[in-house]
Amino acid sequence: MTIETTLRSRVEDAFPGALVVLENESYKHNVPDGSETHFALTLVSEEFEAMPRVRRHQRVFALVSDLLEGPVHAMALHLYTPQQWAERNEHVPVSPACLGGGR
Repeated sequence: MTIETTLRSRVEDAFPGALVVLENESYKHNVPDGSETHFALTLVSEEFEAMPRVRRHQRVFALVSDLLEGPVHAMALHLYTPQQWAERNEHVPVSPACLGGGR
């Protein structure tokens, strides 16, 4: 199973019915082709309505902490309630370009 598949499965299992947009952004960094080291996750869940931003991040990072200790170098989190998502016009944020690594 790929790292991307593992990440997606864990998030979808923990947040049933949520919108999950997971992008492997490794190709934007100075890593070998086919790497799975940098990810961006946009997650929209009703569960976040009663949760401050920091707690949302803690909840998601707890699901993937073992991967962050090993193969995953970076993971950007964009976590929204359905109302916040609607206010963004359902727009997935674009990660900035990598400034390091000479690629």
